[in-house]
Amino acid sequence: MRLLGLAILLAAGAARAGAGGQGDVTSESAAAKAARAGELIRELRLTVLPKESGYLGIVGVSRQRVMVGGRALAVQSQNYYLLTRELPVNYLHWLEPDDTHILIEGGPVDYFIFCPAFGTREKRAEKVTLGMDLAKGERPIVAVPGGCWKALKLHDGAGYALMSNTLSPEFTPDRVRIGAGTDWVKEWAGSAGWATPEFLRELIGPNWR
Repeated sequence: MRLLGLAILLAAGAARAGAGGQGDVTSESAAAKAARAGELIRELRLTVLPKESGYLGIVGVSRQRVMVGGRALAVQSQNYYLLTRELPVNYLHWLEPDDTHILIEGGPVDYFIFCPAFGTREKRAEKVTLGMDLAKGERPIVAVPGGCWKALKLHDGAGYALMSNTLSPEFTPDRVRIGAGTDWVKEWAGSAGWATPEFLRELIGPNWR
């Protein structure tokens, strides 16, 4: 009986130590991820993206040109984009060009995409997760068609997500809209199970207009 009691005490002590150790590991992991995010910001020379939030680094634009609406634009432009625990949301915005995101490291990230009806395309709202856990339905590439709205949210357990994004044709400041208001919320509320007025307002964030 004494041996049994001693074994129970030792097991309980090991369990407590293990729990404490796990907390330390989690804390160290979060610190390591924060350090890595800081390294990416420095080495890739990323800067905070106004209004949309997150960090942006411009890579370049294609030398090839295409005519769009009587205007010559580069076939594509390329960027780095980073979400962190401090800036975990890319707020709602609309882009005229196609926008393709590829995960480089980190994540996952939820994409909330709102595409109005256009030509043969039906109006739809969808949630897509950028990540590497394919068994959970995550995908390493998310392609957002031109003329759609989107917002991004870093998963709660993720320390950061570094992506590359290619816009085609190139990004220009006059072909983006940031934020929305009551009419937009009314239009898209109920378009998906997660699209409640409160959540849509959260995706708009500080750019309510």
